[in-house]
Amino acid sequence: MKKFLTLLLVVFVCTNCSDDVDDIVNATQINPVFSFTHNWEGIPVTNANFNSVQYTNANGEMLSIERLRYVISDIVFTTTSNEVLELDAYNLVDVTNNNNLVFQVPFTIPIGNYNNVSFTFGFDNEDNSENYADLNSASFNVPDMLGGGYHYMQFDGKYLDASNSEAPFNYHAIRAVDNPGMSPTFPQDTFFTVNLGAVNITGETTFNIEVNLAEWFQNPNTWDLNQLNTVLMPNSAAQIQMFQNGQSVFSLGSVSQQ
Repeated sequence: MKKFLTLLLVVFVCTNCSDDVDDIVNATQINPVFSFTHNWEGIPVTNANFNSVQYTNANGEMLSIERLRYVISDIVFTTTSNEVLELDAYNLVDVTNNNNLVFQVPFTIPIGNYNNVSFTFGFDNEDNSENYADLNSASFNVPDMLGGGYHYMQFDGKYLDASNSEAPFNYHAIRAVDNPGMSPTFPQDTFFTVNLGAVNITGETTFNIEVNLAEWFQNPNTWDLNQLNTVLMPNSAAQIQMFQNGQSVFSLGSVSQQ
């Protein structure tokens, strides 16, 4: 991934005061934590709620969730002087297996005021061209004929179709692609930035992110699962609609500090 922007801490060296230096470092640098909870229009969703047709989308279709996992990356803290501190890390949030719902970023930032905190849903194009052993092991790859790289999200389940029978859907978000094959082209970027707003960091900090899954199927595009259910990865128009709907999925619930 892109080179991490190193944060320099000035340490005052004195004789026989190593403990004091450690105290300074610990007091001024923190590892931010991001915690993800999921809901359907305010109703909590965990993997205990999977595999049961119980949710209704904006188009009136009832559906179940069977698998849900997605990547967030490039966490950015913007200081009050507009200095950009980019923490070059990523996390595969795997709701299905209840893994990585809480992510402690493996880089530190100074305490203080920040004008904005943000992260990327998916990978930007540079990061998407890298090789990640853990994502390879998780079978999160995108076929080369569709441009390679990685999924941004895999959201699978069943819905009740027009005949009231269960049918599968695979709401998979990737980099939008045209002309699948040897020379795919990319009509527009479909990763996006989630802005969380300003924060005053005074100590160990957890950002509690609320994820409204219903928003993937509405606002601005009302999703018709009878028309758009499977084979969506090579459908660039569908990918662009996912990108548009995703803008309202993530929000900051609260900030916890110690």
